[in-house]
Amino acid sequence: MADRQLKYVGASTRRVDGLDKVTGRAKYTGDLEVPGMLYGCVLRSHHPHARIEGIDTAAAEQLPGVAGVLTARDVADLDPHYGGRPLIALERVRYAGEPVAVAAAEDPLTAEQAAAAVEVTYRELPSAVGLDAALAPDAPLVHEDRSDNICGHEQVRRGDAAEGFAQSDCVFEHRFTFPMIYHYSMEPHGVIADYRQDGITLWSSAQHPFLVQADLARIFGFPAGKVSLNVPYLGGGFGGKSYAKIEPLVVAASRKVGRPVRVCLSAPEAMVTVRRHSAGIRLKTGVKRDGTIMAREAEIYLDTGAYMDNGPQVAARAATRILGPYRIPHIHTDAYAVYTHTGGAGSFRSIGGPQSIFAGESQINMIAANLGMDPAELRLKNLLKRGEVMRPGLRPLDVNLAGTLKRLVTASRWKKRAGKAGAPVGLACGMTNAGGQPITVAMVRLQADGAATIMAGSTEMGQGVRTVLSQFVGEELQLPLERIRMSGADTAITPYDRSTGSSRSTTLMGRAVQAAARDVKRQLLKIGAGVYGVRPNQIRLMDGALVCGEARMSFAEALQKRFGAAAGELIGTGTVGPEIIGDVLPVVWEVGMGAVELDLDRETGAVSVADYLSVADVGKAINPIQCEGQEEGAAMMGIGHALFEEMVYEGGQLINSTLVDYRIPSFSDMPRGFHTVLVENGDGLGPYGSRGMGEGGIFSVAPAIAGALAHATGAEICDLPLTPERVWRSLREAGGERRG
Repeated sequence: MADRQLKYVGASTRRVDGLDKVTGRAKYTGDLEVPGMLYGCVLRSHHPHARIEGIDTAAAEQLPGVAGVLTARDVADLDPHYGGRPLIALERVRYAGEPVAVAAAEDPLTAEQAAAAVEVTYRELPSAVGLDAALAPDAPLVHEDRSDNICGHEQVRRGDAAEGFAQSDCVFEHRFTFPMIYHYSMEPHGVIADYRQDGITLWSSAQHPFLVQADLARIFGFPAGKVSLNVPYLGGGFGGKSYAKIEPLVVAASRKVGRPVRVCLSAPEAMVTVRRHSAGIRLKTGVKRDGTIMAREAEIYLDTGAYMDNGPQVAARAATRILGPYRIPHIHTDAYAVYTHTGGAGSFRSIGGPQSIFAGESQINMIAANLGMDPAELRLKNLLKRGEVMRPGLRPLDVNLAGTLKRLVTASRWKKRAGKAGAPVGLACGMTNAGGQPITVAMVRLQADGAATIMAGSTEMGQGVRTVLSQFVGEELQLPLERIRMSGADTAITPYDRSTGSSRSTTLMGRAVQAAARDVKRQLLKIGAGVYGVRPNQIRLMDGALVCGEARMSFAEALQKRFGAAAGELIGTGTVGPEIIGDVLPVVWEVGMGAVELDLDRETGAVSVADYLSVADVGKAINPIQCEGQEEGAAMMGIGHALFEEMVYEGGQLINSTLVDYRIPSFSDMPRGFHTVLVENGDGLGPYGSRGMGEGGIFSVAPAIAGALAHATGAEICDLPLTPERVWRSLREAGGERRG
């Protein structure tokens, strides 16, 4: 279907959930109540590492209105582990903030009082807070059954790195650090759990409902079909609500008291539940004098906190993403996920990407400055081409990197801006292997009134997935969007989808929904062919009707012809599996590039973004205004990463866990000029040639800002965030002069 024929796809249609959200009709987990529901409050450890000597719940349980208090002894008959962690602290605590007990009461205040009344006796143990402490030769072990604190190791090898460095004219080596970052979704984690002898029902702010269902079924000994997980709207996710987080804990509390229990975390509680991995990176790159990259060696350490979660996966992505989108014949990279006595780290918008791309792209800018080359030209010289392989074992590239970078150079007026001595301008580019696992099923139901219902397990968390999937169905059935409905995921009703994340919903769920809509279309055309006495290809769909010559029959009329009454429905199914990529990942190569111009106060070191331009290769923009919103939202998040966001631990305690102390981007931090360019080559794996997006906008922000500082002042800063103090000190060390 040529682009000029598309009616719904490619249009900036109004969000199908927009009216519910702006009027307050949209319900989130924290808005829900179920009959007989109790309120839960979590008692958390104040020690980073300690043995639990005893827990006394008697005083708490005697308070009026308290139904019960959950402790480790209540889960002794279960295997309570998921993601490498117990659902509640068992014999010891491994970070300050780990759940030790849950009090369930008739109202939130009583639950809070009951939790405070629980008496816990601890024996403090040595702790390893942060990467340096955890990697020291005599480091305390976070998990006593291990020989060290490494929980995952990924390596990438190609060629001979030593030979590559020997062939290089210049070798550059730097060390970079990247801080812990919190997602700060507007809605913290919330769960309502109702445990009964015949099954479990939950309402949860879960990005991956079917993966959570599988964990709960295993832990509590039910068949998966006996665990029903409902996901209403999410107030943001960004990966922080991936996999099971507090769901097993709340189910266990409901099991203990025999009634539904709701637990909604505060922001400080959510901060110790999941965050982005901090990182320490040693990066070494060898180049020829003409800028040809010959070798890259990297050693990456990622702070995964006290429990594994998906730390090994983050390490695997970081070991790949440190390579950048470049042709490098000799590669030797190692990435390690490291246990520490801190709150857990997990998925966060492009896992392992911002950390490794900050290091890799910052060093590319430094190399360009040292060689006297334009950083855009250096990149163009080394960019991979379509069909080349970034890392052995991964799918060849299906993107035009050079074309996208040229769009960035032109749209940002890079040559003119960068040609001015001391101009505070920088650029960077990144690419990631996104898409997750291709296991997705969807249904489309065309009901007797001629309206369609999408049955899909993708979670709507603000990214607009319900709108995009509705556009696919609207396009395939030529059905107005107001005649299409989609509600939240419910594992008892909606078909299986592995996850919502890693830029996979438009591509993978989109393909499944498109196939399901085409299945419905085939059935409609068969009905029409029988009614009109023609071949199916002589009928076209238009505005919710079958049209054949001058004859017109609405979908509702077609179903009445089929079933003999205003009843019945047509059900279309669509399935996506590994065969779409030949069992070779990734599903999606996601590309993001950016250019920045800064405002810099040299006297104070204060930095702000005057102008930012993102270029995103989206394949096909299904909803252009949503694409721009995704890109700009990611860039704003990247500005926070670059300039001020940082979780700070002191003595094993997180000391900046509120919005007063932990700063996130606000409207005052928006660039005065904020621009997005969408590249549409129609070459993606998703419907209509689309490819994933939503992660790419975050890659380039931090290295572009660091590069702009270096271009203007000569101060090459390898540590984030770029706080005024850090910038001020670096300017003094660099003498405030731009190095030539």
